[in-house]
Amino acid sequence: MAVQSWAELLRSSKKTALIHDDGKEMAEEYDFKTDDLIVRKWRTKSTLGSQGQWQIEVGEPLAANIASLDSEMIKENCSNPVFMRKDTKSCFQWRIRNLPYPKEVFSVSVEPSGRCCIVKTSNKKYYKKFSVPDLDRIQLPLDCSALSFTYANDTLIISYKKPKEILTLEHELLRELKKLKGTSEGDVDCKTQ
Repeated sequence: MAVQSWAELLRSSKKTALIHDDGKEMAEEYDFKTDDLIVRKWRTKSTLGSQGQWQIEVGEPLAANIASLDSEMIKENCSNPVFMRKDTKSCFQWRIRNLPYPKEVFSVSVEPSGRCCIVKTSNKKYYKKFSVPDLDRIQLPLDCSALSFTYANDTLIISYKKPKEILTLEHELLRELKKLKGTSEGDVDCKTQ
């Protein structure tokens, strides 16, 4: 079963603060006090062997390089919608900031055949399709009844209730992480030349 193979992969993985591997690379950050997942990001090597860019799955998107005020660089408008994922203990949760429309305009649905969720507005000002990688990895189907949304302060908050298989897997992973010794910044053992 896919749940067991993903669990075995996580169990057999090296779990340290600094991760380096020849293939796909994943880094996660947890809050040791609350056990919350703060960031999960992935990257792969390019076809020429150089490190690719980090793709953030959970957590705040990386801030764009801040240019000086006198720079002639083109940058993204700060009022554009910002899509990010920030999970809770019981739900996968996505937040879309900078959406200045009334709640009645939003529609959030599941497309089981495409294995994705869809957010759209009746005024045709916003449309977004996104997947739930955690469900894809262990090949669980999407459930329409697990999806809900709220809206406040120009932010749409979409929640998808975690299935029991995910909750069990996360509990096992948390037990494994509790076995690790955390390090403070600067405690990394570096080789000298």
